[in-house]
Amino acid sequence: MNAAQALADLVEISPQIEAATVFGVDSEPLGAVGVSDWWATAVARAGRALLEGAAEGGGAVTQLHASLREGDVFAVGAAGKPTIVAVTASRQAPGLVFYDLKRCLASLRPAEPEPQPPAAPPQARRSWGRRRKTGDDA
Repeated sequence: MNAAQALADLVEISPQIEAATVFGVDSEPLGAVGVSDWWATAVARAGRALLEGAAEGGGAVTQLHASLREGDVFAVGAAGKPTIVAVTASRQAPGLVFYDLKRCLASLRPAEPEPQPPAAPPQARRSWGRRRKTGDDA
């Protein structure tokens, strides 16, 4: 699924999300909803800086929630993978927002093909009944 469709689905199922942008590892927006292209680029860079800054203390940071006076900011992503940043009204349930953002990111990844079960080894054909006598046995 492309980013524009994934974001459209996101705001449909999560009305508390006012704006969101998905961006790649190069911090270039892949899609945005609720903000202009210029703001999507600024939000993408700010979101990447927030995640990287939070990780400076050691370890990896894959999600971030910042509560501000006029709303909340959420970021979800991992190194080398697309990241999403969303803005909501204040005092939203973080668990629900994080769940929806992770589902949005998961929908961007191409579906992996299902593994094929190993082929069954050919079985020897079993003969039911009596053996026929050949010319030498007769």
